[in-house]
Amino acid sequence: MYRAVGRSIFACSRWPRNIVQLRTIYPTHQYLTPARSFIKPSPHGLIDRGGLTGLQSPQLHDDTIYALSTAEGKAGIAVIRISGPLCKSIYHGLCPSKPSLKTRHATIRTLFHPESNESEILDSEALVLFFESPKTVTGDDVLELHVHGGSATVKAVLSAIPKCVSVSNGSIRYAEPGEFTKRAFFNNRLDLAQIEALSETLSAETEQQRRAAVRGSSGSLGRTYEGWRQKLLQARAEMEALIDFSEDQHFDESPRSLVGNVTKQVSQILQSIHVHEDASERSELLRNGIKIALVGPPNVGKSSFMNQVVGREASIVSGESGTTRDIIEANLDIRGYLCTFADTAGFRSSNGTDHADSHGSEGNMVIGAIEEEGIRRARVKATQSDVIIALASVEAESLGKPQIRFDLETLRLAADCKERLVVVNKKDAISEDELRTLLQGFTDNVLGKVRGLEDVRPIPISCKEAQDLGSDQIDPGGLRLVIDQLVTSFTSMTSLPTTMQDLHGVTERQRQLLVRCRGHLERYLESVGCTTFVDEESVMGEIQGDDTDTDITMAAEHLRYAANYLGRITGRGEVGDVEEILGVIFEKFCVGK
Repeated sequence: MYRAVGRSIFACSRWPRNIVQLRTIYPTHQYLTPARSFIKPSPHGLIDRGGLTGLQSPQLHDDTIYALSTAEGKAGIAVIRISGPLCKSIYHGLCPSKPSLKTRHATIRTLFHPESNESEILDSEALVLFFESPKTVTGDDVLELHVHGGSATVKAVLSAIPKCVSVSNGSIRYAEPGEFTKRAFFNNRLDLAQIEALSETLSAETEQQRRAAVRGSSGSLGRTYEGWRQKLLQARAEMEALIDFSEDQHFDESPRSLVGNVTKQVSQILQSIHVHEDASERSELLRNGIKIALVGPPNVGKSSFMNQVVGREASIVSGESGTTRDIIEANLDIRGYLCTFADTAGFRSSNGTDHADSHGSEGNMVIGAIEEEGIRRARVKATQSDVIIALASVEAESLGKPQIRFDLETLRLAADCKERLVVVNKKDAISEDELRTLLQGFTDNVLGKVRGLEDVRPIPISCKEAQDLGSDQIDPGGLRLVIDQLVTSFTSMTSLPTTMQDLHGVTERQRQLLVRCRGHLERYLESVGCTTFVDEESVMGEIQGDDTDTDITMAAEHLRYAANYLGRITGRGEVGDVEEILGVIFEKFCVGK
């Protein structure tokens, strides 16, 4: 028989044959319905939290809120959004002699001051729209006033709105930041995953950020997580039924078979969670930007390269060695991808030796403490970057023989990075035939001997030629080829299969909750003695043969914790800290959204 170390309070979703109904008594002595009635469907197809969280205060919906939804300042059109039970009263206060509005029909109206008896015009040609609840953006009645965008007109209309209704008839107030969207959440119009996607849409600065945000706003992520949560709730009910009734009731399935079926579902959810975690890492690169480090020995053109790419003098360019002592960063939108370039100090060893093939004058110079600290910071920055560009340069020795000057440590740093490029600057210093021979030797004798760079082909560029604005070449200097290679790397780092595009909406907050959920599901597998999953037969084989060794109580608790973490992603279910979660999400929202 399965071991139960304590009695758990929950209802069974798969009833024993001779039990008509199972009710659970809470400490408050209030009876609850069975588990299947624990979550109540809403008319919107989402999950109604009524009575579960206790967060929906009466004041939240009694107030009618309003705000300017478009940007402040002079504009052609300004949109004022109003939401709440007094929308119709506000309309009649601004348009006292006009008939009621038809829902979802745009109408031109003259807006009057509500206390002027139609003698003071606020706006002569305003477009007015009314949306009747519950099928609105907030779930409440919504009134939109599209007025002329002059500052004085907007200010006059905003100041007149609270005067449309007497205080005794209800409260009208200016909305708090994100309050319209918050009402949409409490009215089951949006889940937290969709709200986060909306926030990302508002803050998107690049095309790829916009695309990722739009993919996350479809609601499919929330439905996926809610589906997982419902499965875990049902599985938990079945597990806890074993605790309470396995000794004296007859089940359609044997306890071992029931645990095996639950474990199979848990294993499938675990596999899906791993996919979502990986997708989160890719989507975070789109949101936060891809970090690119430029490394190499002094005077190979790192600063010149960075200035050419970002299109401005972000770094100081000088023939003197060691001009870049600290890390200089610049943000850039490269074909829709947000990137952060970091120009770092030139690498060289403190004993004066140089790993390059050439013998520059800086090789015999002593490195000072400041430059040494700059090199240390450059090394740390490189290890934290998503892409490393290791630069080398074509230099002429004292005898006139050209060599490629490089730093072996920077090449090794690049080899350790998943995405890396090797760029050779100053190709203009020699002929194309000499360059071709030199690059082949560099590839075979240097890159071919650095583990991880065997298949990397160096890209020759010339920052000097790239500065020639009068050149008739399509790609002077060859920098466009570097950008093409970077975009290829960006795509491989962030792309997802066509059927998984919605996973670009997985945020860092969601990923952290998924990690915690995964931890409890993995501990569930440990509780039932199963560590691997291939198919149903393997699950049954993995579960320990001795039923007494399976701690069903702890297994059910891990399912409960895992379901709660999924509930925190969408705001569904028994989530006691939704207000705290909302505070984190809505802190980036503006008033009027």
